[in-house]
Amino acid sequence: MALRCAGLFLGKELASSGKQVRAISTTAALGQGNFLKNSPNAALDKTILDRYRKLETPVDRYQATYLWIDGTGENVRLKDRVLDKIPSSAADLPNWQYDGSSTYQASGENSDTTLVPRAIYKDPFKPGKNDIIVMCDTYKADGTATESNKRASLQAAIDKVTAHEPWFGIEQEYTLLDVDGHPFGWPANGFPAPQGPYYCGVGADRVYARDLVEAHALACLYAGVDFAGTNAEVMPAQWEYQVGPSIGMKAADDLWMSRYILQRIAEEFGVVVTFDPKPMEGPWNGAGAHTNFSTKAMRSDGGMKPIEEAIQKLSKRHDRHIKAYDPKEGKDNERRLVGRLETSSIDKFSWGIANRGVSVRVPRGVANAGKGYLEDRRPSSNCDPYAVCDALIRTCLLDE
Repeated sequence: MALRCAGLFLGKELASSGKQVRAISTTAALGQGNFLKNSPNAALDKTILDRYRKLETPVDRYQATYLWIDGTGENVRLKDRVLDKIPSSAADLPNWQYDGSSTYQASGENSDTTLVPRAIYKDPFKPGKNDIIVMCDTYKADGTATESNKRASLQAAIDKVTAHEPWFGIEQEYTLLDVDGHPFGWPANGFPAPQGPYYCGVGADRVYARDLVEAHALACLYAGVDFAGTNAEVMPAQWEYQVGPSIGMKAADDLWMSRYILQRIAEEFGVVVTFDPKPMEGPWNGAGAHTNFSTKAMRSDGGMKPIEEAIQKLSKRHDRHIKAYDPKEGKDNERRLVGRLETSSIDKFSWGIANRGVSVRVPRGVANAGKGYLEDRRPSSNCDPYAVCDALIRTCLLDE
């Protein structure tokens, strides 16, 4: 569903207010009944860890979780290290090596792969107020980027277009599953009622695991993600949240970080998160990562002209974008972009105003204002946002 952020793109304002402190608690309540009966994490007593969180730790020791994307291009890995000083930026943090042969990124005889810190977030899972999560990208032994490191290419593109002030807002859809792969809350045998009542729904018969979703929102806000909102989606057990709009790299960094935070919280509940773009065959909506894109010219008076110019450029590079918009170069999106269920056809570029069945949509509010942004509806839910943003910049601004 759309980001509903025309006002944010047309006039983003920053406001400061008093700090709010809210506790995030998890329970094994979802494991009651027949759901999650085979989930080891749901069976664990989450209160035991609280004993150790209360222990006094040395004042000069801080925990840093190094997070990176593995060789699949869609899964994250992490490992923790202890620091003896608080970094003022990612550049203050040391590089770190790991076994790339165990993450599909190197061979066993030359396995050392390097993590380079790029962005810092507050850690909602660690007790220390200065504990952090570090978004990293990855490099081979010879210093070149690994194949799954799309961030390096995006950074090179951003460096060439800073005057355009590119903004991105990304709408992340996902589906909650039981550990057996069955959609969470669905009948064990058969299917729920057809789609219709679930989108933005309310009620125990329409919405599942809202407490998990709200915990995710709070944790993302605490971490420093530009978290814009969340809603229940069209298919039951499917949800969406939005990040941005943010300038340059931040939206893509934020999306990876928010995915990690979501999976960690779901891990505590014992629930599985899937970003598969078509988790259920049949008359059920798939999952995407609709990407909203604008430049300074698009957001200014007369912005519809550069929006339409960008759309024309996108129409000529449809195949290139399809390959960039899921980690299997279009194979995942073949199951989702079928020309129905609020999707366009994967084989043909299309665009329109307020039309959710096209490749690129111009929201009604943007058309009425004559300026704003475009929404590329093709990226899959398991896309690499670095690759998506890179493709948009290179096509629309660098004419590549």
